[in-house]
Amino acid sequence: MKNNAKEKVKESSNALKNYVYMLKFIGKHTPFMLFGYMFFDVLANLPWTLSNVVLLKYIIDVVTEGTGYERIFYVLAAFVVFVIVTNLCTTLFYEASVPKQKEKLYFGIYKTIYDKAAKMDYEAYDNPEYYNDLVLAMNSMNDRAYNVLGNTQDILTNIAGVLTIGTVIVTIDPVCLVFVFLCVAIMTPIGRMIAKVNVERTEAMTPLDRKNLYFSRVFYLQDYAKELRLSGAGKMIERRYNKNIFDRITTISPYLRRQWQLYFCQESLPMTLLIYLGITLLMGYKAIVTKEVGMGDFAATFNGAASISNSVFAITSWFAISFRENGLYIEKFKRFMNAKEKIINGTDKTVYKKPVTIKFQNVSFKYPGTEKYVLRNINLEISPYKKIALVGYNGAGKTTLTNLLLRLYDVTDGKITIDGKDIRDWDIKTYHENFAAVFQDFSLFGATLGENVSMNDSPEAEKVKKALEASNFERELPDGTDSMLLREFDDNGVSLSGGEAQKIAIARAFYKDCAFAVLDEPSANLDPIAEYALNHSMTKAAEDKTVIFISHRLSTTVMADEIYMLENGEIVEHGTHEELLEKDGKYAYMFRLQAEKYNSK
Repeated sequence: MKNNAKEKVKESSNALKNYVYMLKFIGKHTPFMLFGYMFFDVLANLPWTLSNVVLLKYIIDVVTEGTGYERIFYVLAAFVVFVIVTNLCTTLFYEASVPKQKEKLYFGIYKTIYDKAAKMDYEAYDNPEYYNDLVLAMNSMNDRAYNVLGNTQDILTNIAGVLTIGTVIVTIDPVCLVFVFLCVAIMTPIGRMIAKVNVERTEAMTPLDRKNLYFSRVFYLQDYAKELRLSGAGKMIERRYNKNIFDRITTISPYLRRQWQLYFCQESLPMTLLIYLGITLLMGYKAIVTKEVGMGDFAATFNGAASISNSVFAITSWFAISFRENGLYIEKFKRFMNAKEKIINGTDKTVYKKPVTIKFQNVSFKYPGTEKYVLRNINLEISPYKKIALVGYNGAGKTTLTNLLLRLYDVTDGKITIDGKDIRDWDIKTYHENFAAVFQDFSLFGATLGENVSMNDSPEAEKVKKALEASNFERELPDGTDSMLLREFDDNGVSLSGGEAQKIAIARAFYKDCAFAVLDEPSANLDPIAEYALNHSMTKAAEDKTVIFISHRLSTTVMADEIYMLENGEIVEHGTHEELLEKDGKYAYMFRLQAEKYNSK
């Protein structure tokens, strides 16, 4: 029991810390919105809080006296002016300022997330916990920030109302507060039980929610559209979707039953017995029988006590539920923001204009969290201006080797040097300026053709054209290099075939002024004729670079100065194309197997 109590205290403390963390974050990016949410809602609700108690009491007391009715007019006039002024202030804040402030907060949240994600090591994406936190931060932190603002606003408004009305009730009859305290004492633990049931319900529904998101992706994403139309998969997925809905209803039902029972016990019983019945009898007796209080006092006390109870109900139920839920999300956001990079930034800022020697010295590597080595004792030397091919079956370690050279990961053992200097001594951003890279899973962006080649928003038109010529991109687009690709930002954006898109990705390597190029499956989406033409163009365009390329199609490797055959993370053969064919080993077998496939056609 003691341990459970400690856990609950710790959990509440963490949730509070998370709320404070988010409020500080909001205050850093939009201090005026933070202040406004804290102040203007309290100001806007104050007139109505006072009208239900103080104003009502005053009017009834004046009417009871039977004279000086003009006082009611003056008080109502003052009240109307007060309401108009507060409405003006709150309307200006919520309608004129908040939309702009929300945009600033949105920018602040996502820029913070983008900056953090950009600094993190590439290996972080191999960590499911990090990746889940990133996705959660991207998808929910904007809403969570507003929830925290709204929750804080609500609790401050309710506390202000409780204090204001409580002061008025004390001046009328302090005994009434006993009823209020009893009501609060009953409602508070029930509110915690409601919050607990709600959290348990959320946790129970999470796996089913995840399935629902999957079904949504399948039914609306273009990726699945062909399969759904041309196969029977649609019916199969629909049956699983229907089952998931049935499971959702079955799972949620006991929680809903428990919740409505608790809500009834919390809201109806204490309010009915203690406020509506208890205070009505007490104050009615004092107003009618003993004449100790007036009818205005009776009305004010009854309304005030009901208002305090409703405020406590809101705090202990709705706020307690969202307080814990938001706290859990913010905890994940904090964990994402506090994640540490493992790749240490060096100080060397050398950028080579011409190629120099690259060496792999006894390089071994295993992915974080695993014990199996993907690469073992790799030793190779790449001389300036050489064209090096890495070949082998899937899983041989080819892409991993280039990822180590690009310093997306750091070696586990051994070292990689450029011009005799360990690449771990470089400033990472500067180091990457030495390389142009085309990845197998390249991406095009919603930008112009020129911007997609230059990878910046100030492309040099002539340079872009030469890079596209080198990659054999021959399609004439309506606005040339200013043509917009994709349709995210332009309804008339150009859609490209897989081969055309790949040629644009390859053009990036020729556009960038750097000493080294890494091409991972540069011709994967091209037909054999286009591949042959590209190989000749690449050879000519990359004369001033050292080029390392990976290919499964060994017709590409004929152009290489040296070929390295990898198997199970080790170099098993290396030499020129002719030397390896003459050796009649694994490379020769692999090459002839592919050649036979083409010849058979």
